[in-house]
Parts: sequence; C-alpha cells; structure tokens
Amino acid sequence: MSFKKMNAALASLIILFASNAHAEAPTPENTIKVNAAFEFNSIDPSVSGYLYTRMQVLETLIDVDADGKLQAGLATSWSTSRDGLTWRLQLRDDVLFHNGDAMTAKDVVSSLNVAKRKQGPLRSAPIADISMGDTAQEVVITLTTPYKVLGAALAHYSASILPAGKYNFEDKLTELVGTGPYKLYEFKPPHKLVVEKFDQYWGQMASMPFASYLTGHRAEARVLQARSGQSDIVFGLDPAAAPMLARSNKVEIIKSKLPRTLVLKVNAAHPYLKKIEARQALSMAIERKGISMAVLRTPDSATTQLLPPSMSDWHISDAPSLDKNLDKARALLEQIGWKRNSDGMFERDGKPFALRLITYADRPELTTVATALQAQWKKLGVDLKVDITNSSAIPAGHQDGTLNLALIARNYGFIVDPLLTLIKDFGQESGGDWGSMNWHNPQIQVALKGLVNENNPDRYRATAQAFAEAVATELPVIPIASYTQQTSVNKRIEGFRFDPFERNFYLNKITIK
Repeated sequence: MSFKKMNAALASLIILFASNAHAEAPTPENTIKVNAAFEFNSIDPSVSGYLYTRMQVLETLIDVDADGKLQAGLATSWSTSRDGLTWRLQLRDDVLFHNGDAMTAKDVVSSLNVAKRKQGPLRSAPIADISMGDTAQEVVITLTTPYKVLGAALAHYSASILPAGKYNFEDKLTELVGTGPYKLYEFKPPHKLVVEKFDQYWGQMASMPFASYLTGHRAEARVLQARSGQSDIVFGLDPAAAPMLARSNKVEIIKSKLPRTLVLKVNAAHPYLKKIEARQALSMAIERKGISMAVLRTPDSATTQLLPPSMSDWHISDAPSLDKNLDKARALLEQIGWKRNSDGMFERDGKPFALRLITYADRPELTTVATALQAQWKKLGVDLKVDITNSSAIPAGHQDGTLNLALIARNYGFIVDPLLTLIKDFGQESGGDWGSMNWHNPQIQVALKGLVNENNPDRYRATAQAFAEAVATELPVIPIASYTQQTSVNKRIEGFRFDPFERNFYLNKITIK
C-alpha cells in the first residue's frame, strides 16, 4: 500500500472511530428493537423522513396530538394575520442539533425553503416567501392566498428541520443531523437503522440508550421476530397471526384505530365500470362484515365510507346499511344491459363481465381480501382475475390507463388534515395514483380544491359532507373496511404509545423492565 493510501485509510479509520466512540454499544439489554415493513433508502427527509421522525431523529416546527390537533413542536406558537396571508412562528430558544449547534431561524428558513423545492405538501402550498422575522427566533411565511392547511403541511416529515450547512448548493443533504431525542448511530439502508440517545435534547430525555429499526418485508418473518423476542415492537402484523401471538406470555397485542381505509380503486372510464350502477352493484355484492371478521379480525371495521368518524367533517353520520344485497346488485346490472347466462355469469353483447384486479403483498391482508372479493363477485355473476404484483404497478396502471381495479390500503392521515390527500386523490378528473381514476364530477372537484382557502368552519363542513356523499353515491373508489393496526409489544417494554397518524414511535417514553 502506498504512503498516500495508507494515510487516507488511517484518516478514514480515525473518523470512523471518532464517530462511534461511545461509552457503550448497542446490546439486547439497552436497545429498543422495532420491526416494520417500511424500507428507507435516503437520508433526505423528502424521501425517507417518515422513518426519521418515527425514530425521533428529526422533528418539525408543528407537532400533532392523538386527536389530530396541531400543537407546539420546534415552534412554541404561531399566529396568522387577519387576511390569512402571513404566518409568524416563534421558535424554541433551547434547541440544539445533534452536532451541538443551536437551532436558529436561519436553519428553519433554509430547511423550509428546501422542503418547498422538493416533494412534499409544502411544494404545492402558495408560499411567496419564507424569511427570518423581527426577532432572532421568529420565522415569517408569506402566502399569495390563504392556505388553511399550512399548519398540517409544516407538521409533515418532509418539513423537518436540519442545520442550514448540511444542504449543498444542489439541495442535497450531506449528513443526517436532527434535533430529536435520538441521533444517528448506524445507517444501513434499506433495512437497518440504529439510533443513540441524545443527552442534550430540549424535551423529555430518552431512558433507553439505543433503539434499532429493522425492515421486515414478509409478514411471517415479522411474526417470528415478535414471538422469539428478537424484536420488542412489531408493527403491521398479519391479522390472522395476531390471535396466536396473543396467546404467548411474552407479548401483548395492541389494537389501534387508524385513518387508513381498505378501498378498491376503480377505473371509471372502463367500459364495464363507467356506469354508476355497475360500481354500485359491485359494492352491494361485497360481504364487508365477513371480510372484517374473518380476514381483518376486527368485526367493527366494516365500512362504506372513505374516512373514519374521527374525521367528522368527512364522515356521514347516517350512512346506509352495510348488508350485502345480491338481488338488488343483479337488478342494477340488468338495468344497464347485462344478462346472466346458463352458468349464472353476466354477459353483454356476447362478452362476459370480466375484470382484472391488482394488489400487492406488502400488506398480507390485501391478498386474502382480494381472494374473498373474487369469490363474492362470482356469486354475483362477475368474473374477477386477481394479480399479486408490486405496489408500483398501481400508479403505473393509472398513468397508462390499463388498470381496471386495484385493492389498496390508503392512508388518509398521511397529512393530519386529510384535505391535501383528498385533493391529490380526487381533485381532478384524471384522479390520483392512489385515488380516483377518470371520475368526472367537476362541481365537487372544484369545491374540494377551494377548501384550502376556506376559513369558515360551517362552509368547510358542508363541502366536506357533499364530497363524502358524492363518493358514497358515485363510488369512484369503493371503501371496504377501516384499518386497525395490530402491534406486538414485548412484555419487557413499558410506556409504549401508539401514534394514530404514524408520525412518531415515542421511543423516549419507553423503558425496559
């Protein structure tokens, strides 16, 4: 080895040693071990920030409580001008980054401006300017039009705050340095992340020295991790496996309601699905209660609504019965020209009523529900082919127009206010990759987009209810069940808390017996 290469190798070794020169190393006894299905492949908050906020490395200006209400985060307070065009945020004055530097308004302005240029809810916000305010700890955001959901956008992981100097001239992040109770210790994308307690955290200090995250793609593997004790907290359990795990004396199963819905995405331009009556017939033939009980193992999760009661503006309180009605469903299909053949299957113009549904195996219940739908629609007289593929096939099928139906689990709590997600999914005739497809209701779609400027709560609710009624009647997507997250928690864990908006694992509140 040359002298030059030896010096370079020695320098690298010194840097590696310095960055890992800790009083202790992770062990099973001092580490909270988390397992879930989500991969990560970048340190950029706009790409993989969902994991770094959950593991409490990164934080945002505004936080969210369990009821979806905005609360103080790195900003202690915020105010809006009378015309809704100016937001002033007061920053905490005792916040340190993991490199020891104090957080300043300059760092916040830098982070938000980068977030505005990258993928995330701030990108579509009508922001004219983000600047430092009149005091050292004030940030001012100026809008071109009022924007009701700016607070929710600032609570999104893509708006996490990092030091200004960590972004290069191309907005590329060079190092993951946050403000949370844990800092980065080991980074092995796409599967393993280890974080270490940050002793100078401004809020509640973590009790456990380390926490680790491991990606587990296969549901069976996650169950084994939970049962063997190799993982302390396992998210996204296969509902069928939860009862078996619950019988173990090592773990507890925590069931938590989520603002996520199991829905059928429908191509409303497909010749067999274009008529509202066809979509209504397919919906009427679904045995939702049976699916909820036998597959999801949560009998009360059956629904015909897109959003849960907790999002009351968007939920119809007197929704119709969930009971299936094959006779009425068949009558609707006959009204639009379909006739049953000798085998009981529907035909029209000599062609069978046959559809292709695609779904993905990342969530194990989807494939089982897809098989159930295949059997239930066969009783109706509709032939359904099910293809299990990658989740990327759904947006691809939307974009090229080849998709018939897709079974998906859509998270409407991606941003705490569902409005931005709903606009993305339903706000234009072409729809969204994970929402409607070729659904034409211009009055509702225009009104939906107009809600970002609506500050009157009564008018906001009236429009939200009209949207919910339109979805329930016209079925651009067909809701089947609301989600209950089933989480395995090892009994050595104390203080586990579930975030229904999946922003935070609350690791700093956990201790180990």
